[in-house]
Amino acid sequence: MQEKIIEISKFSCIIENKKEKTMTDAIRFDVDYNKLKVFETYNTKDIKFPFVLSLPHSGSVFPQEFLQKIKKDEKILHGNEDVWVDDLLEKAVNCGICTIKMNISRVFIDVNRDKAEIDPAMFVDYPFEENSVRSKRCRYGIGVIHRVDSSSEEIYPAPIFYNETMLRIEKVYDVYHKKLHNMINAVVKKFGFCFLLDAHSMPSKICTIINENKKIDICLGDLFEQSCPQKISKFFASKLEKSGLNVSYNIPYSGAYITFNYCQPRKNIYTLQLEINRALYMDEKEHCKNSQFQNVADILSEAVCSLAKKMVDFK
Repeated sequence: MQEKIIEISKFSCIIENKKEKTMTDAIRFDVDYNKLKVFETYNTKDIKFPFVLSLPHSGSVFPQEFLQKIKKDEKILHGNEDVWVDDLLEKAVNCGICTIKMNISRVFIDVNRDKAEIDPAMFVDYPFEENSVRSKRCRYGIGVIHRVDSSSEEIYPAPIFYNETMLRIEKVYDVYHKKLHNMINAVVKKFGFCFLLDAHSMPSKICTIINENKKIDICLGDLFEQSCPQKISKFFASKLEKSGLNVSYNIPYSGAYITFNYCQPRKNIYTLQLEINRALYMDEKEHCKNSQFQNVADILSEAVCSLAKKMVDFK
């Protein structure tokens, strides 16, 4: 009996030592959030259109404390971002559309995810009593805190503390969404309704996998006709198709968190997710703009401006 007690005691010590080592190895970032400018906004004072443009994945800024701790090639991390979507739509912004652009990279915190899309495996001290949304995105490592980079390689060399996620949500995620929410409310107050376009880019390889016979240039996600009236998405699609672009509806993307969360048809708030095939405007391997960049930018900006003007008379 005494031998059994000694064995149990030894086993408990091993478990405790292992736990202490894990806690010691876990990464602390100690980010100075006061140095971060979370977003940029444009055309918010004199609102010309019942239209808000959201660019949640166009950010490319990383806190230096983050980069120093993960010791990862920054170029690889940028592979998760919707690179140059803000540049593609610059002329649309300049025509007066109310716009919000995220500055912080989605790898650090992804504002187009539910804040509950957390992967418990990332944390050394995950509070198991809390519920997490185990979505497909979360299981694949691209929840609200990305676990993997664009090459599906682990970003963090060791577990992180749960409080780190809570700080990122409080200091970055909530800040972006509070501003977006206020912008939408301001548009509704002026026009009685609001249309939100959430703009992204998508890897060309996913377009080929989804449809081998017909190239997908643009995907419009309206939650399968739930987030906005068809006449809005059809009008937008027609403008793009007249310029020779192939438009797909809801395939491969039907709309993520922002499209779903802000869609309130009963309150006259409509949403649409725009996905642009990266091969249209960039060399994905070399990570540089291609010769068609300006042409694609002109097409997209003209279509978005036309839609914004159309929304003024929307009933």
